[in-house]
Amino acid sequence: MAGQRHIQASVTFETLPSDIYLLFDAFRSNTETRSHSHSWGQLQIISGGILELKAEGQRFLAPSHFAIWVPAGVKHQSYNRKPIAYCSVNITPELAKRLPEHTCLLEVSALVEALIEELREHKIQKPENEQQDRLIKVLFDQLLIAKQSERFLPTSTDKLLKPILETLEANPSDETSLAEWAAKNHTTERTLSRHCQSELGMSFTEWRLRIRYLYSLELLRNKMSIKEVAFSLGYNQTSPFITMFKRYSDCTPEQYKLKHSI
Repeated sequence: MAGQRHIQASVTFETLPSDIYLLFDAFRSNTETRSHSHSWGQLQIISGGILELKAEGQRFLAPSHFAIWVPAGVKHQSYNRKPIAYCSVNITPELAKRLPEHTCLLEVSALVEALIEELREHKIQKPENEQQDRLIKVLFDQLLIAKQSERFLPTSTDKLLKPILETLEANPSDETSLAEWAAKNHTTERTLSRHCQSELGMSFTEWRLRIRYLYSLELLRNKMSIKEVAFSLGYNQTSPFITMFKRYSDCTPEQYKLKHSI
């Protein structure tokens, strides 16, 4: 990963100051937190970029409409290539028992996003009055009903899949078909397809769409036009790109661009 890495210190409380305690920060490009764990559960929510987190032997990639949930005691480390606005929602072990028992992604609804922005704007880390207590309780209730996803973009060490996935991560517009990859690797398309389902939990087509979506977020933040982004990803028209983008996001590419452009 190119560029100088900046080390972000992890939270060092022995116990949380409140049942739900929020921390806000702005991470520079190439910021990492080294492997650590907490005695409480932690939800990491970002805006404007992609957060990469490693935990429990897996890599999780979260675009801005997903949050990463890390249960108490789980060792994890994170990295972001681009600047992000960061928020961690730290939850006592007793309350954290109501959330998933393993590291996963949770979908961030428009309401959760609005609540986080309200709390960030007023620098509210823990409830100091009844109104703030209600806000934070609504946030927690929304997290309890958030849709769960194991990993937005899973990876694999499978000897057949690993080089293919690495190639597509480096060049998301690569149009090589699964049949062509199979021929290059002296195997069959059916075998590769089976490996995708067993190792990634999804089809090759689905995985490639997801890496293209993640790549498009970076291009849009850098003010590239919708047409240019679509062509950069191998689309001949903008409409299929827009359809793909809306499948994974709660907005259009233009709306995302207006909100997150650098």
